[in-house]
Amino acid sequence: MAGYVLAFDFGEVRIGVAGGSTELCLASPLTTITGASNDDKFAAIAKLIAEWQPSQLVVGLPSHLDGTEHEMSRLARTFANRLHGRFNLPVALVDERLTSVEAEELLSEAQTFGKKRKAALDQVAAMRILQVWFDQQGA
Repeated sequence: MAGYVLAFDFGEVRIGVAGGSTELCLASPLTTITGASNDDKFAAIAKLIAEWQPSQLVVGLPSHLDGTEHEMSRLARTFANRLHGRFNLPVALVDERLTSVEAEELLSEAQTFGKKRKAALDQVAAMRILQVWFDQQGA
């Protein structure tokens, strides 16, 4: 399946977004979506979808370290279902355990701190989620 993929690190306040082409299988951070309402957030997502024309969407699925799900797992699944319903694109769920830890490590290596770090964290977590998806597709 050739094309572009958008990935989301879902949070109730911020949604990190990353993208990458299925040809290169290399994820890059794009943006962080914030908004006063779900409608504002989905409007921002609609703009990204119009701009990038993805053939696939990926959403990180949070869970406890032992793999059991919790409230954010349910919210991420609901978000994924809404993405599919609104944009009629396939949506894959990817285990996102430890992606935030990896994102923190990457930002530390890049010496990104303070406000810049907070702004980049969700995007970098989305990038890790997408890279996991790419790696799974190649396996």
